[in-house]
Amino acid sequence: MEIKRNILLNPGPATTTDTVKMSQVVPDICPREKEFTVMMEEIRRDLVRIVHGEQGEYTAVLFCGSGTISMDVCLNSLLPCGKKVLVINNGAYSQRAVEICAYYGLEYVDLQFRYDELPDLERVEAILSEDKDIALVYATHNETGTGLLNPVREIGALAHKYQLTFIVDTTSSYAMIPIDVKKDNIDFCMASAQKGLMAMTGLSFVIGRKDLIEASADYPKRSYYCNLYLQYKYFQRTGEMHFTPPVQTVYSVRQALKEYWKEGESAKWERHTRVFEAIHNGIRKLGFTCLIPRELQSGLVVAIRCPDDPKWNFEKVHDYCYERGFTIYPGKVDGNDSFRLCALGAIDSDDIFPFFEVLEEAVRGLGMELTKAGLQR
Repeated sequence: MEIKRNILLNPGPATTTDTVKMSQVVPDICPREKEFTVMMEEIRRDLVRIVHGEQGEYTAVLFCGSGTISMDVCLNSLLPCGKKVLVINNGAYSQRAVEICAYYGLEYVDLQFRYDELPDLERVEAILSEDKDIALVYATHNETGTGLLNPVREIGALAHKYQLTFIVDTTSSYAMIPIDVKKDNIDFCMASAQKGLMAMTGLSFVIGRKDLIEASADYPKRSYYCNLYLQYKYFQRTGEMHFTPPVQTVYSVRQALKEYWKEGESAKWERHTRVFEAIHNGIRKLGFTCLIPRELQSGLVVAIRCPDDPKWNFEKVHDYCYERGFTIYPGKVDGNDSFRLCALGAIDSDDIFPFFEVLEEAVRGLGMELTKAGLQR
């Protein structure tokens, strides 16, 4: 079966291999069958292995949904009664964590920084030392709106200095940027199948310390479907998800994991880095500029300022590229018109060179003068 290959430069879902796509074509099966639960158990172990977690200390808990469900699960499930969450907020995705706290009526401290700056660790520690009601510290690893890489290891060290639980949103970095939960001081991290794993949308997961999950059994139950302990307990007792899993997506995850181990952690990160470098070379050649300094970037997302020209039209550029098999994505930074190119998925630098030829054609097609667009002849 021939499947058209699109190059997705959006921040997920990612371009997948044909073998991952075709892995979903399986005989119908009830997810309560033993062979299916065995497969989920193998997947859960592999998910912990990717972040170098000890199987006896860490576990993976699966949920149906996109990456945001894991943020929801961690925040509503792991906060003890009468305690607060400290959210280190320097982007659209950490802001989403603030909004989740607000929707649940959780007590939280919204520690804000600019979208183009790293958190001030002295300010973080000052709050931790002063506010004894804080129980959770929450940070985003790769701020997907800008591509900023937060210093999670250092933030985690501060959280542990004050005996606090550290939660990291690794939705857009897991299985790409090498992560070691012990060395990086991470108690809980999370992701979804359609990003770094390069599988299909519909399955997300939380990886965390078993002792802290079990301790949360006595915390307030703020959600029925999205409760971490209830889902964990059901897995421990039956090997199954509490509610119906996305069966075909689970098969795609199994195949994606096989391909992850075959490529290898280091080689996979080197490939993402090649794509990232090719993107930077392309935007430099065309004269575009980044939204944040390159030294702050994670190596996965490049946020690009839109040209200051009245003829610029992102939708037209997007559509031109899309019709030719390339997907680009608008920015997510207040007050800054931008778009993003992402180095994730089953792509390599050879896919980026023809993309920039198409992008240049699209910009020229708008009738923009090259000097105004910032493009070089």
